[in-house]
Amino acid sequence: MTEQSLYQAIGGMDALDRLTETFYRAVLADELLAPVFKDFTPTHTRHVAVWLAEIFGGPDRFTGELGGHQRLLRSHLGLAITEEQRVRWMELMGDAVAKELPADERLRTRVIEYFDWGTRIARDVSADPVGTDLGDPGPTPRWSWDGLVRP
Repeated sequence: MTEQSLYQAIGGMDALDRLTETFYRAVLADELLAPVFKDFTPTHTRHVAVWLAEIFGGPDRFTGELGGHQRLLRSHLGLAITEEQRVRWMELMGDAVAKELPADERLRTRVIEYFDWGTRIARDVSADPVGTDLGDPGPTPRWSWDGLVRP
């Protein structure tokens, strides 16, 4: 029997929608993070949920409809995310994961590992100014029960 994807174990799109809504409510109320999201729109929440669905083994709609990995990376250019902001982001996401995802420690650990990996990349990319040529970052990454899936 094949083990289900993280996307399936999380509870699919409904669970990811709840996760991102809970998380962004906290972010927008947070003194340290709210300034990073000053241009936030409600559509952003949905796009992040669609991104996470693809990352965790669900439909590839972010790549097919929203610009893929390049678009996600470019959206972080010029934000100048600090390590303090990244750590706070992780704290708030940890709270959202605890509230919205199934009470499965292995699942939650894998999800948090992805966020730790991804926020480090976002922080690093955010130091580059808008207009930076990122080259070809490759396909949208995938995260499994074993971590990053190498092509």
